[in-house]
Amino acid sequence: MLIAQLSDIHAAPENDNLQRLQRAIDWLLALNPDLLVVSGDLTDNGWSAGYRAIDSALQRLACRSLILPGNADDKTVMCENLTAFAHRSARDALHFHEYVNNVPVIGVDVTVAGESRGDIRPHLRWLEAALRAQPQPTMVFLHQHLFPSGIAPLDNAMCEGGEALAQLLARLPHPPLALCAGHVHRAMSATFAGIPAYLCGSICPANPLMLNAQHIPVASDPPALLIHELRGDTRVSHFVSL
Repeated sequence: MLIAQLSDIHAAPENDNLQRLQRAIDWLLALNPDLLVVSGDLTDNGWSAGYRAIDSALQRLACRSLILPGNADDKTVMCENLTAFAHRSARDALHFHEYVNNVPVIGVDVTVAGESRGDIRPHLRWLEAALRAQPQPTMVFLHQHLFPSGIAPLDNAMCEGGEALAQLLARLPHPPLALCAGHVHRAMSATFAGIPAYLCGSICPANPLMLNAQHIPVASDPPALLIHELRGDTRVSHFVSL
């Protein structure tokens, strides 16, 4: 079972991020994953033509695409232009809860209208019910990150409610396989409440590496994505740069 994750396209008329997305899709065509998860920030400034172009790009893949909104997304325009949201309302949280090849996959829309931060607290009851409905561990996706990245402006806009989420996870009969986010525009991994946690690199140009508030020079990063490989009870997550 291969789950591809891409994040933070930030397509806009003045950038080439749609072309960067096409490079990622070209690579995924050869890989042929079982599922693609797009973890938010598809376009900037509600660019409807950008959403339609992304929709067309995703439909090049044989697999299904599951999509979450990010803080940069306009949920109304997104619902009007993406096939995946054809019967969804922008007034609702755009969660997903699916089985793909008998693997449960959960996406939590933690966006807060008009703000860069996320907040999982309003959705904990839904998430707990979804997790308890599973006879096996799940892959959980969201947009805003749960652990500090070291990039201060983004860490000021993390997903709030981490302590309450950790308490929820501690009382589950089986914790998720992994917690997977985006938002930071830089690939990272850590643990959250003892669970592997990942930040997917971005399709748009990456943010710099920051360590102890020190800006570390790095080469300009290419488009990036994650491949989560699940085999029975094991999972390996691969960081890919294109």
